[in-house]
Amino acid sequence: MMMGRIKPTDGTAGNPEFNAELVAEKIEAITSPPPAPDTSEPDAAASQPAAPQTAAPPAQTVAQPAPVTPPIVSEPPAPQQAAAAPQPAVDESALRYFASRGDKVRLQAEISRLQALYPNWVPPADPLAVPQNGDKQLEAMWQLYSDGRYAELRKAVADRQAADAGWQPPADLLDRLDVAEGRARLVNASDLKQYATVVDIAAATPSLLTCSEIDVLWRVAEAFIQTERAQRGQDAYTYILKNCTNPAERQATVEKASTLLAYQPMQALLALERPAADGSKEFDAIRDNLARRFMAEGDDEPNLAIAPDYIARLEKLAETQGLASDALLLGWYQLRRNNDADAEKWFRAARAKQDSAAASQGLALALIARKAPEEAEDVMFRWRADSDDATSTYLAATANLMALQPPADLAEDVLHRIAGEVIARKYVPTAQQFGWYARSLNQFQTAARWFETALAWKPDDEPSAYGLVITREQLSDRKGVLDLQRAWAGRSSRITNLEDTSSLMPNAVTPPPAKGTLAAQQPAQPTQHPPAEPLPAERRVILQPGSEVVVRAARPSMETVNVPRGPRQTRGCSTTIDAGQLKPADALSRGWCLMDINRPMEAISAFESALQSPSRKVREDAAYGQSLAYLRAGLSGNAAVAATKAPQNRQRAAELQVAILADRALSAFDAGRYRETLIYLDQRAQLQQERIDLMVLRGYCYLNLKMYGDATRIFEAAAATGSRDAARGLADVRNVTHPDVND
Repeated sequence: MMMGRIKPTDGTAGNPEFNAELVAEKIEAITSPPPAPDTSEPDAAASQPAAPQTAAPPAQTVAQPAPVTPPIVSEPPAPQQAAAAPQPAVDESALRYFASRGDKVRLQAEISRLQALYPNWVPPADPLAVPQNGDKQLEAMWQLYSDGRYAELRKAVADRQAADAGWQPPADLLDRLDVAEGRARLVNASDLKQYATVVDIAAATPSLLTCSEIDVLWRVAEAFIQTERAQRGQDAYTYILKNCTNPAERQATVEKASTLLAYQPMQALLALERPAADGSKEFDAIRDNLARRFMAEGDDEPNLAIAPDYIARLEKLAETQGLASDALLLGWYQLRRNNDADAEKWFRAARAKQDSAAASQGLALALIARKAPEEAEDVMFRWRADSDDATSTYLAATANLMALQPPADLAEDVLHRIAGEVIARKYVPTAQQFGWYARSLNQFQTAARWFETALAWKPDDEPSAYGLVITREQLSDRKGVLDLQRAWAGRSSRITNLEDTSSLMPNAVTPPPAKGTLAAQQPAQPTQHPPAEPLPAERRVILQPGSEVVVRAARPSMETVNVPRGPRQTRGCSTTIDAGQLKPADALSRGWCLMDINRPMEAISAFESALQSPSRKVREDAAYGQSLAYLRAGLSGNAAVAATKAPQNRQRAAELQVAILADRALSAFDAGRYRETLIYLDQRAQLQQERIDLMVLRGYCYLNLKMYGDATRIFEAAAATGSRDAARGLADVRNVTHPDVND
């Protein structure tokens, strides 16, 4: 294909004297106010029409210089095809039209497009100097194209051809129209999740695959990934980061890719990061969110090793910001790698911030791993019915608790609630352990009923059958013993060859079970003989340490229950969609979803669509959400504007004002405007009590303004709360005011 032969070119490579900005200014001067349209018919003698270019809507932002169309949807041609045919004449009709209309955006895009297609073409120093013709009908057709009224343009072309058989529309206009309609079809297919169609349209319309059509590139990358061609999707993102220069679009590209690509491909994309003008890294603003994303992937894949930098970053975030979600990510990551102590630490931190089912489940699993099932059962009891995973974790804790040796001294209410859950869930492992627990307390009738119940739920549970046969032997139930031996003949040698156990006394004890792994069982049959009374209701028998007869009966292996986490659920807003096509209420929901997965730039657009709702409540929520999205993106000025788009209640208005003032204070401090920072801090302090971190910021403002007494006073007050930053500030003041003492 042609795109495989063309090399990327700079926007002015063909003419060193051409200055796009100067031409744009000249156009603006000439066309303000715009003159009457005066365009000529595009060159009809061109030997070959220019390659199509996407029609961008009038409100489109300034397009980036269009490098060569990437070989995203097709392989490049073989090297021997590199010899180019004689260069065809260049159709400059679109260039003349955009110049005459004063459309600087499309003028620059058209120049970039023609340079990419025709490397030897030299743009005119002044596009307005190109002779114009007076074809008013063609002028109207170009206007329809600019307005995106493609169906009307098709009709206008057909009507003129019907009226004038000798007239032919410019090839460039028709090619551009084909591309614009292709883009509309591609966007529609993407919104409908018809990903194979997206790829087909992109392959048929390669002119869409340029930096000026960044949304199309995003959609094509997503389509590849959704059709199980992740490498091609990665290639599309790589093309953007190698060729496109718009900072916001590059950052959004990484954010979108992080929701669709795995950890390793994302590292290859991040390697294309460019240094920022201030010496920082290009994607520092989203690196915290990337760390969260990568750690979440590590939670799901135990064999995935996340770089220590990301782990350290998330640990710092968890400690400084105190979000329960960050602590949960760290807890699950460590638990899946059998770092039980670290996992317990982070789950406890998450639970201290917000007691949730996920935090409690993680903590319970960590406690089970370190053989503390009693606390695990207590932690999970509240959340036992929250989900299937939570139920499995709770039942695992009960099985391990009842298997402890020596038996745990459990309160009556704990035993009652465990027994009730086991019977309700027909959970065999804990029912079996209740049998052994009752035997250890010399409650043989109760033990027999629990073993019988476990067998009723799972008739092939050999450990329960063995427990029942030795218990019946001790109760002198010879018929019951023989029935079991016949039933298990050929399946269990220790049951069929049971030795004489007549010497087993009521005070017999059993040794602790072996450890291993016990899988949670689902009952095969409903219970036919449930216990007449749950074990906790019976009187517990205390074994005397001086018992004369102690016979140690062989025990089945009881192994630690390991309950894996369920799979992560795909978020409903992880894929690309045009929020403008959604209903306002749906756009509002999508905006909050995008905020949850830290994609504020896309959330802004979703909330903007929701602002069109006739419902006052929806508009209020949308304005509030858009303000928060702008704040998260570091655009406090835009946040203030967004807050005025719909009336807010007093609480929300105050909350937004506090956040905006804090953000402005931080921005002013970073810019070295310390007096301005103090003004913002004073305004914020009138609305809400000053946080410790902002007190430290105030102290450093005073320090930089050489107001050492005020700085010392602020740092001392903050340091009294235990703030390390404040203590460091005091040291900085001493270093400035008493350098000799510090030396």
